[in-house]
Amino acid sequence: MTNSTLALHLLPLEHFPLAASLTGATGRNRATGGKAQIAANDDLRAIQAWLARFSDQKTTFENYRKEALRLLLWATIELGKPVSSLTHEDFVLYEKFIADPQPRERWVSDGGRKYPRTDPRWRPFYGPLSPASQRQTKIILNVMFSWLVEAGYLSGNPLALSRKRARRIKPRIVRYLDPGLWQEVKGHIQEMPRGDPMQTMHSLRSRWLVTLLYLGGLRISEVAENTMGCFFSRRSRDGNEQWWLEILGKGEKTRLIPATEEMMRELVAYRCANGLSEYPAAGEETPLVLPLGKSRKPLTRAALHIIVKQIFAGAAARLRLRGEENSSRADELEKASAHWFRHTAASSMVDEGIDIRQVRDNLGHASLTTTSLYLHDEDDRRHSDTEQKHRINW
Repeated sequence: MTNSTLALHLLPLEHFPLAASLTGATGRNRATGGKAQIAANDDLRAIQAWLARFSDQKTTFENYRKEALRLLLWATIELGKPVSSLTHEDFVLYEKFIADPQPRERWVSDGGRKYPRTDPRWRPFYGPLSPASQRQTKIILNVMFSWLVEAGYLSGNPLALSRKRARRIKPRIVRYLDPGLWQEVKGHIQEMPRGDPMQTMHSLRSRWLVTLLYLGGLRISEVAENTMGCFFSRRSRDGNEQWWLEILGKGEKTRLIPATEEMMRELVAYRCANGLSEYPAAGEETPLVLPLGKSRKPLTRAALHIIVKQIFAGAAARLRLRGEENSSRADELEKASAHWFRHTAASSMVDEGIDIRQVRDNLGHASLTTTSLYLHDEDDRRHSDTEQKHRINW
């Protein structure tokens, strides 16, 4: 990448220098008929009008601007096309490009390091985008092109032909903790102070709550409304003891969640810290998560949400301490909610190769059928696969 190309990124959009053939003034996808709802007459001004909608949302604005500029640089430098002439086939090429930007010396910073935009070593990419980041890029660009069509600037959205595929994978990327952010959350919990009994119990409770939300894939309402008596053990067909958690969940549907050895260790530690026996008795009414102190009353959904938000806020603060460059990642953590653990769990189980039908049953995405010998065999396999492949690794 030349210094002049680098300088393009540093300029405000309205001063972005492009050859007349690349401005988009005569782009092949430009709308005709005089129905434009914005005054922009070229691609840069149209993109600027779209970005202006997010000017009061710092993180969103910066992320959207980054993706728009990456596409603009790629279209003009690699294809010699204005953005308003890009086709569906061009976006197929762009998907491959962001998965491995080439030529690397032009597009990727040396060693994947992050340099200031004023540094001549700055590049638009720090390396190939992860599958999650690739999906996020397509989502952002689809939002941009859809708006430009609605604004009467473009006649069509070249990303629309891929929209069905994006919608199918959406549950795996919405409200999701990528591996780096997930480690930040776990690191924060493990570093929570235990200087006095109250701090210790708060730390143990946070750890147990996150264990339930992640290993169990529970909704926050399910944590609030079920009890420790929902845990039970039974023998598998090969004679091994298996623990299960029977949850009454959304839509008054019941599901069985494999209570792995790891989950049971956490349960025992939490119960013992609260002066309870190691294992719950059948029908025990003790809430899954307890208030601090001697009370045995169940916490409300609102109270559990507060605990979760405090965990994310603490993890974000921990991340910010390592430098301003982590600010956007910390912002993402501060927006997270309890349901992010559920989506993170689902993605993790699928990525680790657990059968998608077993993931469905673990999360309660389908109602349970009447137990039979064959279903019991399937449950045994589901327990074994979940035991081996779905871990929190405190």
